[in-house]
Amino acid sequence: MNETPRIRCVVVDDELLSVKLIADYVRKTPDLELVLETTHPQEALALIQRGGADLVLLDIQMPEMTGFEFMQLAGSRCGVIFTTAYPQYGADSYNYNAIDYLLKPVTFARFLAAIQKTKLRISQENKPAHEKSLPVQEHLFIKTEYRIQKVDLDEILYLEALRDYIAVHLHSSKILTLESMKNMEERLPAGRFIRIHKSYIINKDRIDFLSRGRVIINQVYLPIGNTYKERFQQLIGIRDDHSGKTGEK
Repeated sequence: MNETPRIRCVVVDDELLSVKLIADYVRKTPDLELVLETTHPQEALALIQRGGADLVLLDIQMPEMTGFEFMQLAGSRCGVIFTTAYPQYGADSYNYNAIDYLLKPVTFARFLAAIQKTKLRISQENKPAHEKSLPVQEHLFIKTEYRIQKVDLDEILYLEALRDYIAVHLHSSKILTLESMKNMEERLPAGRFIRIHKSYIINKDRIDFLSRGRVIINQVYLPIGNTYKERFQQLIGIRDDHSGKTGEK
């Protein structure tokens, strides 16, 4: 039986500590192979242009060249997961067909979620044309007060129920809609978007970490309601034994 090819990874960041952290995550993850860790984008770019990598984990703010400039030169030769301390770049990152967008400090759990997305994309791309599934839902049309706005699902961090509105929190902004939480929950892809509280629906791919009965996304702490706790734990495949109770039923 042929073994599954390992994903050849390059880690690029101008901060050495960030390089070492992500490189360590790569080393201890099955099916990944670290081929280069560097603080010099030009070194990584040369390797990628030779076809020596499948995935680059790439910082955005670098003095030698930005991550976006790097990807303009690299083109589509490999997949990219952006790593950055700046959430405002989230929307721009998907112009480069980014697999994921990780906010520093990057946790191992969040890293693994990004790698799982990478494996799914590679698996889909490698399928014969007749076996490829229909395109997955990538955006949603949301009615605001003055217009109907197209929103990429990857941009959505979480939805919050307010008194008369729902706030759809994006990487660098938010939009308000009069739609109900029930309606939004039905319209969003099941499993990818999870109801964790009577007032919150989250994008599972945007979870940074869990702590004491709360989900942390983009430095915002969101409570997990007791009513939703068991299903949420089943969907993410992790039981938080220290989660405690939130008081919300």
